Amino acid sequence: MKKKAINVFMLTMINIATILSIRNWPITAEYGLSAIPLLLLAMVFFFVPTAFVSAELASGWPEKGGIFAWANEAMGPRIGMLAVWLLWVENVVWYPIILSFLAASFAFVINQSLATNQWYLFLMILGIFWTVTIANLQGMKISGWISTVGAIAGTILPGLLIICLGFLWLAMGYPSQISFSLDSLFPSLTNISQLAFLAGTLLSFCGMEMSAVHAKDVENPTKNYPRAIFFSSCIIITLTILGTLAIAIVTPKHDISLVAGGIEAIYLMLHAFGLSFLVPVIAIFISIGALAGVSSWVAGPCRGLLAASEKGDFPPFLQKVNKHGMPVNFMLLQGAIVSLLGSLFVFMPDVSSSFWILTVLAAQLYLIMYILMFLAGVILKYKRPNHKRPYHVPFGNIGMWTIASLGLIGSLFAIIVGFFPPEGIQTGGMISFEIFLLIGIAIFCGTPLLIYQLRRPSWQQS
Repeated sequence: MKKKAINVFMLTMINIATILSIRNWPITAEYGLSAIPLLLLAMVFFFVPTAFVSAELASGWPEKGGIFAWANEAMGPRIGMLAVWLLWVENVVWYPIILSFLAASFAFVINQSLATNQWYLFLMILGIFWTVTIANLQGMKISGWISTVGAIAGTILPGLLIICLGFLWLAMGYPSQISFSLDSLFPSLTNISQLAFLAGTLLSFCGMEMSAVHAKDVENPTKNYPRAIFFSSCIIITLTILGTLAIAIVTPKHDISLVAGGIEAIYLMLHAFGLSFLVPVIAIFISIGALAGVSSWVAGPCRGLLAASEKGDFPPFLQKVNKHGMPVNFMLLQGAIVSLLGSLFVFMPDVSSSFWILTVLAAQLYLIMYILMFLAGVILKYKRPNHKRPYHVPFGNIGMWTIASLGLIGSLFAIIVGFFPPEGIQTGGMISFEIFLLIGIAIFCGTPLLIYQLRRPSWQQS
């Protein structure tokens, strides 16, 4: 038999490279010390359930399409198409978020004030995304090691720097912007808007289903997959908690920028220690990491939609691939939507408002997809009980019900609180904020269902 290619260490690194990102730390830093219990709750009610359920589904149905294959097998082709569409369109909404983070970080290389300039961010989003799209249309592939190097250079190293400087900040007697009292450890539950950042916090733990496709290639998956989940969860949670606290310690709460909070914290720390000349270097590293992440994702979700296209779920013009095998029209449609969403950075009151409203919309769409995944995990336990699965959620059906229920509770709660704008973020008022989210969710969820209803037999490829 062919030797399994992935051991515990490799799978742990895959999970870390996929999920860990300092761009989400400023969001959680808004909570100060109370971010610790919220992050631990996010791990129990979302991160761990996502990992275990997606691992079983990926090992049992390793066909291309991922969530499309799982939802299709459990709930039929209509829901399968909706699920894979949500995975794609969530990434479309996510691109302006990560690109604005990239642009704000790079602003510290040329002119720090540009980090809050709306037109600069908008033009950078358009320029970078269309450049990366055109490059990928030519068949350029960012190999795994390049993505890993980008993740290490742009996430792990700057993240460790933030953490180390945060502790050094306290050790040298600089004032902390947060209180370390017992009362400040617990978030206030009297105002639901104070929990609104939880939606963005959960988004920082999304993506575990991507590494789950490797479950069938793991050595002794029943034993080693849970071990890798445990190790990667501990590392991700630890770095996220320490990095979040470092930003909260150094940066006053009302001055935390959701777009550039990470690099701003580094700037404040290095400036205090007389090391300001290192800021542009760190900014370049962070920008490279973000760019590597964008480039590796631009074509992937589009190609995932081809699994649905081959069954005739999309019209022929969207099934077109160029000579390099790239789904050209899906990628052009993707670029058009990203350009439209990027214009929010011009029309919203400030860049943090644009960043937040896109973050919530992306989180809501992604969480709906995760709800479908959790349901698929339970349904397939009964619908396909004898189907071979190299990896099983521990304790059989009871274990699947328990894990999936935790994930459903966490996802539904985050969706609900996401409709309440957080304090300190100008979103144009609660009513307009909620209308925007409802319209966005309705359009992005209704479009694939409408396309499925209008499909024709001639759409199916021979």
